[in-house]
Amino acid sequence: MKSNLLLIIFTIYGSIMFGQVKLADRFFENYGYVKASELYEKAVESGDDSEHVLTRLGDCYYNNSNSEKAAMWYGKAVNKYDDISSLYLFKYISSLKSIGHYAEADVWLKKYLKLQNDDTKISENNSEDLLNYEELNTVDKSLYITIENLSINSKFSDFGSFVQNNTLYFASSRRLDENKKYGWNKEPFLDLFEVAVKENGYELEFGNPHLIKASNVNTDYHEATVTISNNGKTMYFTRDNVTRRNELNFDKKGTTHLKIYRASLIGGQWSNILELPINDDVYSTGHPSLSADNKKLYFVSDREGGFGQTDIYEVDILENNKFSEPRNLGSKINTEGREMFPFVSKDSTFYFSSDGRLNLGLLDIFKSNIIKDSLSQPQNLGAPYNSGYDDFAYFIDPSNENKRSYFSSNRPGGNGNDDIYTVYSKVCFQTLTGTTRNKNTNEVLGNTNVKLIDETGKIIEEIVTTENGTYEFTIECNKTYSLLGSKSGYLDDQADLITSDKNEVAIEQDLFLSSLIVGNQIVINPIYFDFNKSNIRLDAQYELENIVDVLRANPTMIIKIESHTDSRGRDKYNLSLSDRRAKSTRDYILSRGIAPERIESAIGYGETQLLNKCSNGVRCSQEEHQLNRRSYFYILKK
Repeated sequence: MKSNLLLIIFTIYGSIMFGQVKLADRFFENYGYVKASELYEKAVESGDDSEHVLTRLGDCYYNNSNSEKAAMWYGKAVNKYDDISSLYLFKYISSLKSIGHYAEADVWLKKYLKLQNDDTKISENNSEDLLNYEELNTVDKSLYITIENLSINSKFSDFGSFVQNNTLYFASSRRLDENKKYGWNKEPFLDLFEVAVKENGYELEFGNPHLIKASNVNTDYHEATVTISNNGKTMYFTRDNVTRRNELNFDKKGTTHLKIYRASLIGGQWSNILELPINDDVYSTGHPSLSADNKKLYFVSDREGGFGQTDIYEVDILENNKFSEPRNLGSKINTEGREMFPFVSKDSTFYFSSDGRLNLGLLDIFKSNIIKDSLSQPQNLGAPYNSGYDDFAYFIDPSNENKRSYFSSNRPGGNGNDDIYTVYSKVCFQTLTGTTRNKNTNEVLGNTNVKLIDETGKIIEEIVTTENGTYEFTIECNKTYSLLGSKSGYLDDQADLITSDKNEVAIEQDLFLSSLIVGNQIVINPIYFDFNKSNIRLDAQYELENIVDVLRANPTMIIKIESHTDSRGRDKYNLSLSDRRAKSTRDYILSRGIAPERIESAIGYGETQLLNKCSNGVRCSQEEHQLNRRSYFYILKK
């Protein structure tokens, strides 16, 4: 008899543990990450270390922003399962970096890289690029981003913007003498142009483009990429290596290299052209850009000692047209590919273009905080700034309140080979407010926990309502959110919403939580049993967790359980069936760690207390019969 009893206990226990993962999944799907993690961990203790359980545990803590525990469980999963989804590698790397385990993150970063891209030219140091790779081609819908092809673009190449004092400087091959063409692209040589620009709201109004006001800046060959000092008196630009006779100067291999020149503004014209001493007749030096304080000059060169085809360098600007020795910006910026077109914004953010990093194709625009942090990793600006084509020469107008920027690209849809584009953006946001209420009485329910959850299931913000039950979140446009209201002693309430693309819209969404304790009962959603069965279904387990929570929160509470059947079957059998159901309900609650003495009794009443007309001989639907298969939880001691 004793052995049979033990067998029954172990069978019940095994059945409960088998269903624990499914129950955890149910809580997970409803954002109950704390309860889900408890159940998943119980499953692990019972020997279930499946990929599903381990990664779900990682997700529970990842979505609750507990990076330390997320890293622990993801680590167990990725170390045990070789063919695990790269998504969990991504989350594992993110969690490791979040808790400062950079060395370990780099080890897994290489494995992730092999799964994503085998391009050997990509630098192994580009971890920030890698972690953003999946988002590069996704336009941030929380912003109003407008990209416009400038009306001043011609059918030839136009690129390299610089704006100062309502004047836009750029390079263009729109020569009058179109017969003299550059051999590489069969277009006329580039000259430096300027055009008056005025901003009318978010619209740009241009004058007529013309060659810059200069005595001898433009030659018969290439001039491009302008940068001008803050006081407007000094200009640096790129030019082909030409002789004093205005002829191309070739090296021994027949190649003409680029050089940087400086011009001074005298009498409203750029003149007094001087070649910088950092130039070299054997290597190219070009694409000048000044630091925010004008004390340094950044440039591009293919000189020896670099990391790749072209690297970015810096020099200190000294007096009397003197400069320090050039310094390579190092592997945090340069790769074995091409780094070009540096630009430093007003806040000293460093922008450049590169084809040596994970990108959307060809040259992409990157930004870096390397001027203020030598360990900073570059970040790809992503779409829509970058495309599958060359995107380069990024520039931010420092005087523009609307955060307007410019870049150049040869993407389809332009007027010529390279075109200049302008970009402006505004953050699109909305306000979400509401009140938490008691569903039973409609009264305000203060001090309620409200979670704002994104479409991936991650909790992005969590607040406690005021005494008046009010809450407020600032949310983004074009997003999907879920709200989850919870309070001890109440059933959770959830609401889903999708925001529009309209800026500064106010949204109201109240939450209604049902009290678990009503009078002398713990009231939960009905616990149903299958016909002629006494086992606890998954939906019943989910509801019974509310009983467990109430008993845990009230450690001296004592309850009794009543169970009822429908009228089908013999009266005596139904009485026995309902009693088995009551005791199955009790056993589940006890399996969750509740002491046996806290449940005074668990008794079945068969079909003696029907809730509707469905007595013996009355024809009823399945739903009507199921309504009578129920359990009650009476509080005997609070």
